[in-house]
Amino acid sequence: MRLYKVLSVLLDYPDRELFEHLDELAQVIKHLEEVSEEECQTLQDFLKTLGGRPLTDLQSDYVQTFDLTPDNTLHLTHHLFDEQDRARGPTLVKLVDYFKRAGLELDRHELPDHLPLLLEYASILEDGASARTFLRETSAAVAVIAENLEKIASPYAPLLRIVEQHGRMAVVATVATA
Repeated sequence: MRLYKVLSVLLDYPDRELFEHLDELAQVIKHLEEVSEEECQTLQDFLKTLGGRPLTDLQSDYVQTFDLTPDNTLHLTHHLFDEQDRARGPTLVKLVDYFKRAGLELDRHELPDHLPLLLEYASILEDGASARTFLRETSAAVAVIAENLEKIASPYAPLLRIVEQHGRMAVVATVATA
């Protein structure tokens, strides 16, 4: 699902390449079939926010928001397990296994529970239902991060709400088919 790839790119550290391709990304967003008008507008508004600021400011804000503030980290197991919880390690190993089976290359510098990486994985799954089912497992942690970001009026908060909604859509679909 292209939406999840777009979200992966937008939630990752903003770099020069992203900054240089904002117009192309805007065109991709306009043609996403799997998004509501509201989600499309949210994504377009976020792109305008990115385009309206210097790259160094965006990078500084990103680091402050996600890397230096543990309550906002995009490493989802941080929100699901206590730091010393022994279940965290096996969860990370399981994610690596999923990624390897799907042929997804991992950056050695990033843990496998980093939300942009999880979204990239969801984007290569065979169908939208599989992707949403996978994202369902992230929705509790994503909701916590979104709430934290809303408290500081972060422009990233609406993106996390989109991820959360799509994960919750899997729950609704599962209940409807039961």
